[in-house]
Amino acid sequence: MSTNNIDYSQVNTWPFQEARKILEHIGNKVPEKGYVLFETGYGPSGLPHIGTFGEVARTSMVRWAFSKISDIPTRLIAFSDDMDGLRKVPSNIPNQHETENYIGCPLTSVPDPFGKYKSFADHNNAMLCEFLDRYGFEYEFRSSTEMYKSGAFNDALKKVLKNYDKIMEIMLPSLREERQKTYSPIMPISPSTGHVLQVPVSVIDADAGIIAFEDEDGTHVEQSVLNGMAKLQWKADWAMRWLALDVDYEMCGMDLTDSYKLSGQIVKVLGGHIPDNLIYQLFVDEQGQKISKTKGNGISIEQWLTYANPESLALFMYTKPTTSKRLYFDVIPRNVDEYYQYLNAYDKQDDLAKMSNPVVYIHRDKGVPSGRMPISYNLLLNLASAANTERLQDMWGYITAYNPNFSPEKNPDLNLMAKCAVQYYHDFVKPNKHYRLPTDQEKIVLKDLSDGLTQFIGKTGIEKDMETYCYDIGKKYYGTEKLRDFFGMFYNVLLGQETGPRLPNFIMIYGIGKTQEMINKVLNSNVSTE
Repeated sequence: MSTNNIDYSQVNTWPFQEARKILEHIGNKVPEKGYVLFETGYGPSGLPHIGTFGEVARTSMVRWAFSKISDIPTRLIAFSDDMDGLRKVPSNIPNQHETENYIGCPLTSVPDPFGKYKSFADHNNAMLCEFLDRYGFEYEFRSSTEMYKSGAFNDALKKVLKNYDKIMEIMLPSLREERQKTYSPIMPISPSTGHVLQVPVSVIDADAGIIAFEDEDGTHVEQSVLNGMAKLQWKADWAMRWLALDVDYEMCGMDLTDSYKLSGQIVKVLGGHIPDNLIYQLFVDEQGQKISKTKGNGISIEQWLTYANPESLALFMYTKPTTSKRLYFDVIPRNVDEYYQYLNAYDKQDDLAKMSNPVVYIHRDKGVPSGRMPISYNLLLNLASAANTERLQDMWGYITAYNPNFSPEKNPDLNLMAKCAVQYYHDFVKPNKHYRLPTDQEKIVLKDLSDGLTQFIGKTGIEKDMETYCYDIGKKYYGTEKLRDFFGMFYNVLLGQETGPRLPNFIMIYGIGKTQEMINKVLNSNVSTE
């Protein structure tokens, strides 16, 4: 798509709204550092989950939109807070008993419970980068531990010490009375245990970076905060990072709204500026509970990609970021089909309309692909359900019978989604299939439907006639107002589920003869069709 003639001021999608906000904030001129810096944060206390991917994906969409309205260079940093102390052992990792011995240690000092990397943080960071690389994000990874130990934060840490009392004034009113007694924005690393300590500290020499505190064994310690000898509490750490890196944009979840406000006050005290921000709503699981890394609820990145293409995940992230969304396995099929619907519509749109199509933000500079999906994912799932198919080659038997021109080689997207459909059917549909026997009246309806299908056997170009026929049968017995009940009966009795694909499409791809066999099996049996 050529973008030379597009008036981007007419594009009002949320990434462009965010991009304009950034451009206005920097006064439409190049920042002193020479670029606009986007940042995303990751706390590697648990395995990477979809929320982390979503933040990088959404930020990348804003960054791309910014590149369309400005020639100012940009960079994106994916920052891992891996120097944070391990507070509790996640429930979804192995070797939990051994890991408990490292409570309080920086995550980069906790041995990898999976036995693959030097530390737990290294393992989780690698998993994050592996997926971001696989998806093709352009980013620079930064480790909190490396930044602290290298001295990159030293100047900012000295400013924290110089403004220690002002930071305390900001933070103390936000804390419970008991926590106020022990709170310090500085968390020294114990010289005796290596733990990240949450203890009161005294600033001895701000210019030299020296503090005093009581170690875990009661020993009075005077120690530098520089070069990795201390880290900051979360809100102060976030503010210090904004200052040290000169961050221009960082979105966050609704649960960090107060943190963003407090960190904004702190960074202003330190002499920095508050980054522009989009506050997105949180994902909830099937029980309506917030998705948590430590709980491991919801869906992992790997699980989504077991049942769908990565573009469908990106679409899920693009759609209504400020609206709370349920994140569970049953949202996958809809997002797959919606992605391909947007993709199929793309070529028919004018250039300005294309800029409102989510596929533009999903593919960005890689360009929108030309491949299309000739069969919906929902229909593939129901084909697998009707045929109890658990092998990809069996799925292709039905697909090629429907259209001999389709093949795995010619239609790689279709092949991928057929493979995903087989796996999704095996894991989610098959265990939950529940057939019911038809009533006597429903048997009459099904027999009439089956008998009439004979007229279409051996004919081609019958798609419209098949659609008319199915709707006529439904209206004949249920009336126009209750057509939904007709289709629901078919799905429930024949497929063992509450919903399904468009019936004419299903019959065409499953096969007229196979559909008649399935109906006759029900009519001739007093037991379930399973």
